[in-house]
Amino acid sequence: MDLKRKLSRLTSAGPGSQARAPVNTVAVAPAVETPAVEAPEVARIPPVEEAGTTTLAEVLVQALRKRMSMDGEGEPALNEPPPQDDSSHEARHADGLVDLREEARRRFAAKRGGGVDGPADPRVETLRQMLSFWAERQGTASARKAVAPVPEPRALPVEARSTPHGTVHVAEQVYAPDHRHGMAPVAAALDVDARLVAGLALHPELESVDFTRMLMLDTETTGLAGGTGTVPFLVGLGWFEGRSMRVQQLFLRRMGEEAPLLRLLAERMASSSCLVTYNGKSFDWPLLRTRFVLNRVPVPKELPHLDLLHCARRVFKHRGEGARLVHLESKVLGHHRVGDVDGSLIPELYFRFLRGTDGSELVPVLEHNQKDLLLLAALMGDLVRRFQSEGTERQDPRDLLGFAQVAERAGDAARALTFAKAAAENGGPVGIEALVLASRLCRRSGDCEAAVAHLQRALTFAKPGQGAVLHLSLTKLYEHSLKDLPRALYHARLAAPVELPDEHRLRLERLERRLSRQGV
Repeated sequence: MDLKRKLSRLTSAGPGSQARAPVNTVAVAPAVETPAVEAPEVARIPPVEEAGTTTLAEVLVQALRKRMSMDGEGEPALNEPPPQDDSSHEARHADGLVDLREEARRRFAAKRGGGVDGPADPRVETLRQMLSFWAERQGTASARKAVAPVPEPRALPVEARSTPHGTVHVAEQVYAPDHRHGMAPVAAALDVDARLVAGLALHPELESVDFTRMLMLDTETTGLAGGTGTVPFLVGLGWFEGRSMRVQQLFLRRMGEEAPLLRLLAERMASSSCLVTYNGKSFDWPLLRTRFVLNRVPVPKELPHLDLLHCARRVFKHRGEGARLVHLESKVLGHHRVGDVDGSLIPELYFRFLRGTDGSELVPVLEHNQKDLLLLAALMGDLVRRFQSEGTERQDPRDLLGFAQVAERAGDAARALTFAKAAAENGGPVGIEALVLASRLCRRSGDCEAAVAHLQRALTFAKPGQGAVLHLSLTKLYEHSLKDLPRALYHARLAAPVELPDEHRLRLERLERRLSRQGV
């Protein structure tokens, strides 16, 4: 197709081209015969206004015309015959087409932006600066962040073990008798006094338990909602062999294989004297009991259950820091976990394992479960040891007050009084509450003089406005126990802020009437 027809087709291309007049007028000269190649010659025309160009086709036509009307460097003049070398001519022609396309794109972009030689849009420049600044900030922030090392893949440390009930995947580890979890020796759980454990747990049934055969239990599950949809995929068990602690973890490699695992758990429970858990009464054991029923495995006989969560809540409630197991591990036992897996991520890690990962992500989950079992033994031994000391060793006054209140509820008045006196040494709000407890214990035992002395001492620790309750207690002691009406009336007048107006008025009238009858 000759050049004239190409230009005609390009001019007619684009929307609305049929109704528009051509932008530029092109004069085509007669062809000049050459010895080798015949090519049309195009007369040079002056540049024309291009403001009306809006389509890529029109821009391309203008670029072609301008290109053809110029004597480019290395190109033959319009009136000069082309060279005889066909190969070099085709190469130059190809380069010219590439140049024309690039020039057409540039001119079309310039037309859309407001003109070839016009100023650049300031909004575009502002946007470029913003993107450059943002990219620089991102690069700086990425450089500041330390690149976390990619953990090496580790095989899941479980082995398939054949049992009469089927294959169970098990991980086991034995800890030496001198192993310590933080500051507490793990084997100290063997030295507990069953009577003290029963008092600490407020569970009289535990007095007859042989704690050398106890079974520590902790599970990792697919969720915390409970119910039939929650599955314990890792059941951690711990027991003592001599003074060494064996940790055995039963792992569920795929759903539907729970029955052998549950039967092995039932056998271990049958040889144990009690369960030791942390929140196991409310979560772990009810969940396992449900799995026994759903898998049609006989539910084992329930054992005496020591839930250390209840003990910890009673003892450490005055700290005001909650009773999370990991928190007590660091604050009470002095053990700080490094690189421990977040408990909220454990279900997702197991689901990813079921979807086909290599299992290396579950290795920290098994380690987390092992530490929880060691913590159960260490925490149990530490709590009972401190409860047995009766406040003779240096402890946090808040914990001493907690032990005193637990001993009072257990009916051990002597132990409770000892802890209360130890907790009152440093004064403050804890000291006031401990002295009130000591006064109550003395009053129950009939030692009203000591009860009054404890309250009088508590008044010395009270801030202005805090002694009204103490004055009311002293009023009752002086009126009903010691029969000292003048002192009872004195403290009754100071107890007005904590009594209802009518009750306070009746109390004063009664005391004044009794004093008038005695002639005082």
